[in-house]
Amino acid sequence: MSFPGISVLLPWCFYMVCYGHERQTHAAFKGASFSTLDHLCISLWKMLLRTLWSRLGAQRLAGSKPINWRCDQARFYSSNIVKSVLKPTLQPAMVPPKGKRPPKGPRTKQPSRANQPSMKEDEDMMQCIAFATADQYHLPTLSHDLINHGFQEIDLPRDASNVLVISTENPAKPDDDALIFFFREGSVVFWNVEEKEMKKVLRLLEHHEIQPYEVALVHWENEEINYTVGEGNTKLERGNFILSYEMDQHEAVLEKFAFSNALCLSVKLAIWEVALDNFVESIQSIPEMLKSGRRIKLSSAEVMQKIGELFTLRHCINLRSDLLLTPDFYWDRENLEKLYDKTCQFLSINRRVNVVNEKLEHCTQLTDLMRSHLSEKHSLRLEWMIVILITIEVMFELAKMIF
Repeated sequence: MSFPGISVLLPWCFYMVCYGHERQTHAAFKGASFSTLDHLCISLWKMLLRTLWSRLGAQRLAGSKPINWRCDQARFYSSNIVKSVLKPTLQPAMVPPKGKRPPKGPRTKQPSRANQPSMKEDEDMMQCIAFATADQYHLPTLSHDLINHGFQEIDLPRDASNVLVISTENPAKPDDDALIFFFREGSVVFWNVEEKEMKKVLRLLEHHEIQPYEVALVHWENEEINYTVGEGNTKLERGNFILSYEMDQHEAVLEKFAFSNALCLSVKLAIWEVALDNFVESIQSIPEMLKSGRRIKLSSAEVMQKIGELFTLRHCINLRSDLLLTPDFYWDRENLEKLYDKTCQFLSINRRVNVVNEKLEHCTQLTDLMRSHLSEKHSLRLEWMIVILITIEVMFELAKMIF
């Protein structure tokens, strides 16, 4: 194609892509006459420059968003954005002081001093400890491995299929049996188990974990509640479990299961709270950077990764877990449901879930703002590229007309 042909088609294509509508274009050229191809080219360039300049000028004066060159263009996002929420890739902009940072307090429930029993009563009580060690457990292989090491499996009702109950012959105290509850969601609860036996089970558990958590985090965010066997009905009193000795073995296991289910939710929620705190720490400098007008040094891929981390946390808390509703297992077991709800209330699970969701909502708004900012920068870059191309073409036309 000849040079004048390019000069005519280039502005015509830009005009049609950016602002082109058939009716407007017909009205713009209605009644116009062009004697030569050069006259047509110059008229097209004048029309495009006049329209572009008026839009850019009106936009800058009004302080609106950059021009959307193609409003009907679809947006596509990468599906490979979900990463491990416990290992953020972005580092906070603020440099921490030298030396070891003191750890924050655990998120799990700690009874107040006024509710704690005396030292003598504490010595007579047995201990119940809950850990969240991984994202999930592979229960079939775990059961086979534990049975080969001398442990015994206890059967539960069929609607409790996501739990594995194991007994051991070496209880910490002779007042009650030693039981271990393994939840498929990645939590384990020990009832009256010796510390040596507990460490042995945790070592075996490492081979059946899916996406394990850090060991220091596992031992920091745990639940420790004392319990004893006494008269009357089973209940939660003064931060301790009181089990009824009148119950048979099967009913006692179900009551412990109800308590363990609530403890499992609490330790899992504590892990997710730590993950959310790490996320907030990685983006805490962005609002100050926006306020001071400094440049945000984040790429589009990093912003999308942060959005993926947020949606992963929200999915785990609100969809994949039982934090927002009571499990179906307690539908026709009213006495166990009361124990489960009472323990959840003691551990402040509902309040903690509401706080986490409020933080997630705020972080989502901030990441949307970051994505919008990057989109505006990209649109502005495209605008200036088009202006530069038009300027170069006009210079060529002027040089042709003069020389």
